[in-house]
Amino acid sequence: MSELLFLVVGYLAGSIPFGLLLTRAAGLGDVRSIGSGNIGATNVLRTGNKKIAGLTLLCDALKGYLPVLAATAFGGEVAMLAAGFGALAGHIFPVWLKFKGGKGVATGLGVLFAWNWIIGLIFIAGWIGTFRITRISSASALTAVLVAVPASYVLQQAGYSMLPAWPFLALAAIIWATHHANIRRLLRGEEPKSSFSKKP
Repeated sequence: MSELLFLVVGYLAGSIPFGLLLTRAAGLGDVRSIGSGNIGATNVLRTGNKKIAGLTLLCDALKGYLPVLAATAFGGEVAMLAAGFGALAGHIFPVWLKFKGGKGVATGLGVLFAWNWIIGLIFIAGWIGTFRITRISSASALTAVLVAVPASYVLQQAGYSMLPAWPFLALAAIIWATHHANIRRLLRGEEPKSSFSKKP
């Protein structure tokens, strides 16, 4: 029963559209009307407001982290997995926005940190390393979440992770699926580069 409860809690937390709420509160309009039409931090950055983009990133990560943290404290392993996947589903398919949400990178990062903070750090290192080479946000996210999969297996075998590798593989598969359009552009060499030092 607790597994179902935390699945619902995770979904409701994940479905809070912070990117949309924060940009509107800052007087930046509807973030869905610019760029990719996404509610995530990368698209919020296209408004030119780095502070709001950073706050969106933090809030989106926390809505993945906190439900799993609660499930870890009050439920078992299945509950923490349910909370994590629920939060991810809520961000990608928010009921409040007719099930059209974000791509799940920041929320997925929060889930990873709650499942295993070492893997969360590995994700960040993979993202930063890839971005320094490519300057492409989507490629960085795809590489980082992919690197997290073998890392989770190694850590589990070494006794540093209580979870098997399959949840991390499933999370990576979801993130890759939400980036299908980006992957096609990457293969064609048409994916735009990003900059966090100046207004796009």
